Amino acid sequence: MTVETGHTSERGARDGGGGKHRVVIVGSGFGALFATRALSHANVQVTMVAATPHHLFQPLLYQVATGILSQGEIAPATREILARQRNADVLLGEVFDVDLNARRLAARAPGTGELFHVEYDSLIVATGATQSYFGNDAFAQFAPGLKSIDDALELRGRIFGAFELAELEPDPEVQRSRLTFVVVGAGATGVEMAGQIAELAHRALVGEYRRIDTREARIILLDAAPMVLPTFGDPLSAKAAERLRRLGVEVRLGAMVVGLDAGGIEIKTEDGGRERIDALTKIWAAGVAASPLGRLLAERAGAEVDRAGRVKVNPDCSLPGHPNVFVVGDLMALNLPGVAQVAIQSGRHAARQIMLRLDGEPAGERFHYHDKGSMATVSRFDAVASIGRLRLSGFTAWLLWLVVHLMYLVGFKNRVTTVLHWAVSFVGRGRAERAVTAQQVFARTVMEKSAAQELIEPESRAGVE
Repeated sequence: MTVETGHTSERGARDGGGGKHRVVIVGSGFGALFATRALSHANVQVTMVAATPHHLFQPLLYQVATGILSQGEIAPATREILARQRNADVLLGEVFDVDLNARRLAARAPGTGELFHVEYDSLIVATGATQSYFGNDAFAQFAPGLKSIDDALELRGRIFGAFELAELEPDPEVQRSRLTFVVVGAGATGVEMAGQIAELAHRALVGEYRRIDTREARIILLDAAPMVLPTFGDPLSAKAAERLRRLGVEVRLGAMVVGLDAGGIEIKTEDGGRERIDALTKIWAAGVAASPLGRLLAERAGAEVDRAGRVKVNPDCSLPGHPNVFVVGDLMALNLPGVAQVAIQSGRHAARQIMLRLDGEPAGERFHYHDKGSMATVSRFDAVASIGRLRLSGFTAWLLWLVVHLMYLVGFKNRVTTVLHWAVSFVGRGRAERAVTAQQVFARTVMEKSAAQELIEPESRAGVE
């Protein structure tokens, strides 16, 4: 039911006024989607409120950034996914406030900025994580992260654009800086990005340029930690590092970033010295922080957050003092890894607790995470996988990686087109998605400057008055 009042609206997430239990789910990632699906046969009305109209398969973002896949293959429309789930509704908006006593959310529609409110009986918050620059937010202007479709498209433009600019540059020193790519962070995302940029330079783009040799590109992977893929442990970590080096990637461990600008990056080395690396393209894959909604929820509930802004929830994923509100995935602090399986399983768990309560059965079950393992690709035909006691590397791990990621891609047509693009890129050497635009590269900076100007202008007018 919707009641329009000027530029705001009040939405009670009810099914035609039938009085069903109203479950509101904030987010459209793994936790939100799998929670929604888990409630498909329950006698509830589900309303998903999300800031983006798509469900993002984040583990494959690096393949969008390096021209292997299109954004549509890893980000199908949420409405399309849930079209056949008759008890589910989707609203596009960014939630910016929660009234836990009134059981009501406040959200803002994109573009127009119009406000609307959504009432709930049960709430699941699954807004995930954002990139963390460890207090150096100014770095973001020069080294984009990789958490969204916008990030991936911007990086695609920067990566392919760097080769184009190098082709135009007559000065050898400047040309070298344009052919230098620095990836900060040696976790799975950093390793996969560095590996694919190396594949681009040493294989996919070879012979396409007349004034540069792409094989002379310098790809550097930096991390302050003593090993790559630290969560995998040895021997997989050592194998991944060695294979990266064989690809031509410089693996620099024990290196802390202390400065970053348009022309390069400054690091503090293990011996305490300083070194500057001139590089046009920098990519940040070093840290994550919970979305701001987590901290707001904790303040409203009097709960605590950890250093990354994750909410310290009860063992059943509920918000302390509010058994009808659940925080799942990367937004909850339960000493679990920030991987898709945690989000999927905790989303399903929250949905189960809601259904138990509606059935009059005891709820509040402790969430038990079942670790299904971790995988990361290093290059084509090469990956590492840690599954229980099993440690795999090389081609076998890569095949397993392909199968698992295809299973979790949403939609048959997406799986088919993904396989075709993988064949083009891995069996052949082409990249099907190389189209880039100036808007992709510069839109974020322009939008941020515009937003800053909007904040300044009212203050300036107030000063004049």
